[in-house]
Amino acid sequence: MKLKAMVLGAFVAVGAASAMSVMADSADVGVYVKDSVITTKVKSKLAAKHMSTLTKIKVDTDKDGVVWLSGTAPTKDASDLAEMITKDTDGVRSVHNNIAVE
Repeated sequence: MKLKAMVLGAFVAVGAASAMSVMADSADVGVYVKDSVITTKVKSKLAAKHMSTLTKIKVDTDKDGVVWLSGTAPTKDASDLAEMITKDTDGVRSVHNNIAVE
């Protein structure tokens, strides 16, 4: 009887650990989706400005809604515009503008 209880206990422990692992993976997927949605929104808004120079800008977003802009722009005004558009995007908490002016 004790052996059955120990075996059953082991299965319950393994099942709980597996469930926790799946829940952790699900949370990571949710964060990834949120990050990619923000990145896509920013890229779409930059493309909507029809400035070919803004297509040379790379957009990266972390899990906290912090966006990093990098790449090149022909003028400081274009760089500033990209930053302003990014700041005005839903879900963005802050922006790090690392765009180099050519």
